[in-house]
Amino acid sequence: MRSMNSSQSALVVLVPEAEALIGPFRAAHEGPAGADVPAHITLLYPFKPPYEIDAGVVAMLERCFARFTPVEFNLAIARRFPGLLYLVPDPDDAFRRMTLAIWERFADTPPYGGRYAEIVPHLSVAQIADEAQLDRVHRDFAACARERLPIRARAAAATLMIIEDGRWRLGRGFDLDGA
Repeated sequence: MRSMNSSQSALVVLVPEAEALIGPFRAAHEGPAGADVPAHITLLYPFKPPYEIDAGVVAMLERCFARFTPVEFNLAIARRFPGLLYLVPDPDDAFRRMTLAIWERFADTPPYGGRYAEIVPHLSVAQIADEAQLDRVHRDFAACARERLPIRARAAAATLMIIEDGRWRLGRGFDLDGA
């Protein structure tokens, strides 16, 4: 979630268990947007502009997430996309199912604006366009994470995040009830 567009929102699962390890890397290698956003797994970005998120949208999101049960997962493996170092949630299928469920209800909000054919749940560590620099960050992260992985985590809620005045803020939470 790198955009600084003033009319963006996203749906994420916060991963506070990863914050101590991930936070310093995100703050150093994601720019202002990364510094504002706690460790998370993105479910759907971009979502709707904030002015379109009304009581009806919130009710649909509540019903959507209430279908899912909390998810126990591990973060142990670092991988890369071009320009991005990330941790892989294992298992990851619940995150993929949540993304698809949101998209099914809000067809005008494809994941990542429809830029990618595959949904790959991930927790971003560092986003750097220069691959040589990302190689160095990857090595630094591997050394720092050696004794700290795996991270065991639990997803019990999804969170709406909204950008305001160029900064991301946490919005409404949606419990995973399993109803």
